[in-house]
Amino acid sequence: MMKSVDIRKTFLEFFTSKEHLIVPSAPMVIKNDPTLMFTNAGMNQFKDVFLGNSPAKSPRIADTQKCLRVSGKHNDLEEVGHDTYHHTMFEMLGNWSFGNYFKKEAIAWAWELLTEVLKIDKEKLYVTVFGGDETDNMPKDMEAYDFWKKIISEDRILFGSKKDNFWEMGDTGPCGPCSEIHVDIRSEEEKKLIPGKDLVNKDHPQVIEIWNLVFIEFNRLASGQLVQLPAKHVDTGMGFERLCMVLQNKKSNYDTDVFQPLIQEIAQLSGRPYGVDNKQDIAMRVIADHLRAVSFAIADGQLPSNNKAGYVIRRILRRAVRYGYTFLGFETPFMYKILPVLVNQMGDQFTELKSQQELIKRVIAEEEASFLRTLETGIKLLEQLSEKAKAEGRAEISGKDAFTLNDTYGFPLDLTELIAREQGLGVDRAGFDVEMQQQKERSRQAAAVDTDDWVIIREGEEVQFIGYDFLEAEVEILRYRKITQKNKTLYQLVFDRTPFYAESGGQAGDSGFIEANGEKISIIDTRKENNLIIHLTEKLPAQPEENFRAVVESGIRQMSACNHSATHLLHYALRQVLGTHVEQKGSLVNAENLRFDFSHFQKMTDEEIAKVEQMVNRLVRANIQLDEHREMPIAEAQKLGAMALFGEKYGDSVRVIRFGESVELCGGTHVSATGNIGLFKIVSEGAIAAGVRRIEAITTEKAEEMALSNFKTVGGFKAVFKSSADMVASLHDLVEQNAKLQKTIDALKREKALGLKDTLLASAREIKGVKFIAQRAELDAAAAKDLSFALKDTSDNLFVLLAFVNDGKPGISLMISEKLATERKLNAGQIVRELAKEIRGGGGGQTYFATAGGSYPEGIDAILAKAENMIE
Repeated sequence: MMKSVDIRKTFLEFFTSKEHLIVPSAPMVIKNDPTLMFTNAGMNQFKDVFLGNSPAKSPRIADTQKCLRVSGKHNDLEEVGHDTYHHTMFEMLGNWSFGNYFKKEAIAWAWELLTEVLKIDKEKLYVTVFGGDETDNMPKDMEAYDFWKKIISEDRILFGSKKDNFWEMGDTGPCGPCSEIHVDIRSEEEKKLIPGKDLVNKDHPQVIEIWNLVFIEFNRLASGQLVQLPAKHVDTGMGFERLCMVLQNKKSNYDTDVFQPLIQEIAQLSGRPYGVDNKQDIAMRVIADHLRAVSFAIADGQLPSNNKAGYVIRRILRRAVRYGYTFLGFETPFMYKILPVLVNQMGDQFTELKSQQELIKRVIAEEEASFLRTLETGIKLLEQLSEKAKAEGRAEISGKDAFTLNDTYGFPLDLTELIAREQGLGVDRAGFDVEMQQQKERSRQAAAVDTDDWVIIREGEEVQFIGYDFLEAEVEILRYRKITQKNKTLYQLVFDRTPFYAESGGQAGDSGFIEANGEKISIIDTRKENNLIIHLTEKLPAQPEENFRAVVESGIRQMSACNHSATHLLHYALRQVLGTHVEQKGSLVNAENLRFDFSHFQKMTDEEIAKVEQMVNRLVRANIQLDEHREMPIAEAQKLGAMALFGEKYGDSVRVIRFGESVELCGGTHVSATGNIGLFKIVSEGAIAAGVRRIEAITTEKAEEMALSNFKTVGGFKAVFKSSADMVASLHDLVEQNAKLQKTIDALKREKALGLKDTLLASAREIKGVKFIAQRAELDAAAAKDLSFALKDTSDNLFVLLAFVNDGKPGISLMISEKLATERKLNAGQIVRELAKEIRGGGGGQTYFATAGGSYPEGIDAILAKAENMIE
């Protein structure tokens, strides 16, 4: 049986023999592309080549690309683990031609590799070609058909629909017909019953697409029209996991050596064998798959969080934890324990897994522990919702409540249904679907961008960035287009050259203006999209074909440069003070401040923060000159000590920024000497994830303003303390005195409250056999609670409602004797929630004691009057 590592190696060696350049996988997490969060296909890293925005490294390229499909059009998440071949993270083996070979060679080589090199039985294979489309006035792809019929019998060549056999990058852009290769791995008995060709593209788990050959020859305009591209390209993608399934003679991807080591480790940790119970098997497959996705994402620099790509990663990890908790009995973190198996399997091909193993382990373990706590909270909340439903005579949890559990606590609908069933309840699925659809619609509308076609003014593709040397230049507009987002119209302009820095590498984009013939147009932002520098304006020039003077806002650029150079010095200082384990995990640089995320496994001490700050400021005062190398071979840069950041994609030549011993690969803008930074001040340091800390800092004028403000504050303290020699000690004394006084006041309040005990007991009335007390008192919430519990032991049928106003805010507390609450089926929490409406507030608590607050003191009388009606 051929091992997966050998299958991957064979693919790459085959295309090396066909004169392809083998390139490394691009990061799975995409940066600097507003249209895509994750690499979801092998071609993503070559988008700018297909769009004509940059040249290809080689006319022929091949690789294995790590991909993630969990959102948008390619959303496989809910199928993962339930079937045999869907995954979140997967490898895509691919080969590309950029204006070089086309259909003939792509088809011939695919067939040669599959049947002659990998020895797949030709009788198991079927191919599809584009069957034409009347809407686009597109004929059948007879060119591909004729190439195929020379190597495979015509009854195994099938015409496919536009949906299956016409590939498009998006609503607009490069596209073309494709030819899929499908494999039938069913038993001979099954094949005799139904021919494989009848099951192609019918979602049969053992008649599956294995390789897609895309022939890119058109450009789709916003109008829908197709126009011929000047050069024709080939883009192919073959699912590595599926190929392993075929070559290892398995019926499921999860039975291959890609997944089995992981699954067997999960089985051992859980003490439950794989292959015995279907629900447990699904859980193990989900965990194995999701561990891969989360680990690779973290290695690429994407930490779990509550927004965008980070939210997707957190959702995947929590889905795996939930399956382990529900079906395998894991009540403590477990996924991080499986990580060494994954690193052992894939760490040689993807070295980032090995180098980032400790960080990945810590992040996953912390995320697991956090979600298991959330899971426990969610289960308690679900139990309360079940009680509420039963109390209201409903047979199901509302769809809105089920959606809240999903959205806030990460409870998938099936988990809510499972727990509700144990309580004898159902879940309103239709209501849940309505809530989910509304959320999707809100997200869609927020993200929707209507983009017109480019209007070409002059020929030219590449934009020359001259902003390292110039803040002003004469430019020409090559093309422009209109975009509409959130009902706002903007224009994107592309110049032949530009001094404007486009947002990338954590640095904000430049702003400024262009002007010609007395007309000035503001550039509100500069961004990169598919390697193209795009300038955003709210207005289109009256004469876009004119020559323009482009001017960058120099003050903002200079402040950004100061903050960016300061991040390099900060990175260097952190490694000196904390150790060489420190690596950059993210940064944000703009004119206001800088933010630097780095790997470190404990909170920095005040002494460490002070040392780092002092070291950076020494480097600033040393006025170290910038040593810049714009086109240095990456190997030479690494010899200098420049560190490549995981999750970033670098070319063969890189830009190196050096300030003394600080050496980094960076495309951002920097000061000419460190003295320009003036002053560096750390504002905060804290954790953003397990093993990852964040420092926020300011420089130059912002740091100076903070220093002056602090001096002013100190001056004010001196005036208060009459120039005390030791103001810190004086402040500590003052705080201590205040704390002692507060304790005395609280004790007096409690004493006063307890003094009301006898008065309240004397005021008790008998209502329906209940000892009833409902009074307004001069108390605060804490004193009311103390008084309620002091009264509790005086009777086993006591109902005590205390109302008060404290600092202008009304509040109530309710205590019900346990025996009374049980016999009369009274619930203090429910009663308080109802009464709180009168003071325009809310609250809750337990069955025997609950509190509420509000904003309308005038409602207290209504509460006291209404309280006796609460006794059944």
